[in-house]
Order: sequence, then C-alpha cells, then structure tokens
Amino acid sequence: MTVADALLLALGAVAVGAGALVVTSTHLVRSGLYLVVSLGALAGLYLVLGAELIAWVQVLVYVGAVVVLLLFAVMLTRAPIGPSPDLDRPAWAAALVGGGVGLGLSALFADAYRWARFPQPETGTAARMGEQVFGAWVLPFEVLSILLLAALVGAIVLSRPDLGARRDEPVETH
Repeated sequence: MTVADALLLALGAVAVGAGALVVTSTHLVRSGLYLVVSLGALAGLYLVLGAELIAWVQVLVYVGAVVVLLLFAVMLTRAPIGPSPDLDRPAWAAALVGGGVGLGLSALFADAYRWARFPQPETGTAARMGEQVFGAWVLPFEVLSILLLAALVGAIVLSRPDLGARRDEPVETH
C-alpha cells in the first residue's frame, strides 16, 4: 500500500463519516459544519488524485460559497436551529429506503460496467478547461451567474421586512 492509497482511504473515510453526520445530526448548524468537513475531504481526494484545479474549485465554490449561503439562509429564516422533536420521523423507514436504493444502484453499476473497458482521455489542463468553459459553455455559465444573483437579491429582500412594507404600516423589529 502506497502513501497515496493510505491518503485516499483516510480521506474517503472522513468524507463518508462526515456525510453520515450531515444527515443524522439533529442540529442544523452542526450539519452545515459537517458538510464543510465532508466537502473539504473531497477536495483532499481531488488533490491526491492530481486534479488540483478541481480541488480548488471544490474549496472555493462548494466550501466557500454554497455552505456559507446555506448557513446564511438558515440564519435569515429565523427557523429553530436546534433539534425539534415535533419534526422527527422514524429512522427505520429512511434507512430501509436508502439501503434499498444503494443496493439497487450498486447492482446496476456492477452489471453495467463489469466487462467494459473505456479509453483514458487526454490529461486536462487549466487552459483547455478555461477554453471550454468560456467558449462552448459561456451561455450556461452566464445564466447560472444571473440565477445566483437573483437568489441573493431575493434573500436580501426576504430578510429585510422594511423593504416591502408600506409607509403607513409599522415595521416589526425583533
């Protein structure tokens, strides 16, 4: 076993363990922080595999933006952050469905890719990826940026009750 194999196993175990804690934690903010750990371990896996650009995109986009956006959305909605016993459901049904779906997908992938050999693609570079993103994929990239901007403006409007209030109505403050 090489050092890369040991790192892949360790980072994979951290990612799977933190992912399990994301879905089993009853505290919403802790779930978000476990998601940071899981996505960080995934970025570490990308680094071990030699995909440095993908690792940094993982850190910047998912860890840096998506998780922060998730935590801000939770905090702006003023929803109860801690465990709420009235919303808890029995876990056995979810475990049964999740296990069945996992086994079904495992059998499907094992059957679909059992004897197939696929040619290895050329090694990617940052220049080739930038050429693709800003060449062939520029329109979806720009549409996604407008969608994210609209979501950000919507979150600001929803978080400020004084923006949509009429002048004769008193503004609630907590």
